[in-house]
Amino acid sequence: MVSERVGQYIERKSISYYAFENSLGASRGSISKAVKEGKSIGSNVLENIMNVYTDINPNWLLTGQGEMLVNNEDLLKNRSIETFRLKSDNAIESQHIPLYDIEAVAGLVPLFQDSKAQQPIDHISIPHLPKCDGAVYVTGDSMYPLLKSGDIVLYKEIHDIKNEIFWGEMYLLSIDMSGEEYITVKYIQKAEKEGFVRLVSQNKHHQDKDVELSKIKALALIKASIRINAMH
Repeated sequence: MVSERVGQYIERKSISYYAFENSLGASRGSISKAVKEGKSIGSNVLENIMNVYTDINPNWLLTGQGEMLVNNEDLLKNRSIETFRLKSDNAIESQHIPLYDIEAVAGLVPLFQDSKAQQPIDHISIPHLPKCDGAVYVTGDSMYPLLKSGDIVLYKEIHDIKNEIFWGEMYLLSIDMSGEEYITVKYIQKAEKEGFVRLVSQNKHHQDKDVELSKIKALALIKASIRINAMH
């Protein structure tokens, strides 16, 4: 049954039901209930799952045939790549970029503090990109249509947050929101108020927001994005 396989995928990926439902824009508890009670999941939700969680094999999800996951090589054959270079960037002929699951590594802060201790879910090899430290999946629509939920962003870590921001560029960042880590992708611009920066979305439905620079706990410059085109 499809709902049973959705449950198997969630368990395999070690994702909480809350995070899974939230990433799809589904109501809280809706997928959890469908899985536990063996009920059907709507076609719109299934399409969202396949669009957001692009490593799931659509054939396996819908019919139970084949492997649960499609490998990175198959995914990247069917991709579109966007690069975001600085003038000072040098393209590297070949690099092996680790792809991390933000949920599994418990956020950007521990990932950046000791990335070698974290287990990547895969590696990405794309020639002629600027130097990248890692890659993660995007959730949310704040940078739509430039980025959409399920895209992969490749990043270069910024270690000196106070002095190494390139104004107007796009960043992956972790913000301390009353003790909770909020991870997002935004353009960073100068704010009028001293000690603050302005976070700007591509999606015009999202308002600009000024935050204290000291609240940014991890920061990485976006170097490229990968959109996996639907294979179903």
